Amino acid sequence: MNGPLSVATIIAALVLAVWYLLRTALNRAPSRYDLLAAAVLSALIVVLVVVAVIGLFDGSRPSDTATFAGYLITTIAFVPVAGYLARLEPTRWGSLILGVACLVIPVLVLRLQQIASVTGA
Repeated sequence: MNGPLSVATIIAALVLAVWYLLRTALNRAPSRYDLLAAAVLSALIVVLVVVAVIGLFDGSRPSDTATFAGYLITTIAFVPVAGYLARLEPTRWGSLILGVACLVIPVLVLRLQQIASVTGA
């Protein structure tokens, strides 16, 4: 897993989480710009996942490839699903959905790093 790319993804997700949770506290629904920011985060996550998949083929596979693949799928799908649900909920709760999703992304990225650091023999 790429260290600087992972750090950038984690920081971007945490900054967006603070923004979305602030909007929730102010009783604001997600705007188009909020959904666009979630899409940009999703693009960053796609780059991270592509780098991780390419890393699977360089010979240093994680000891539990199935779990790693599951985390990759969850990581890449999490923000788009949250964005879809936020569009369905045009109230402050839509902002909360995005905020919670952005809080989960750093956890998923850290788990991916942990699993990737344990290579099979």
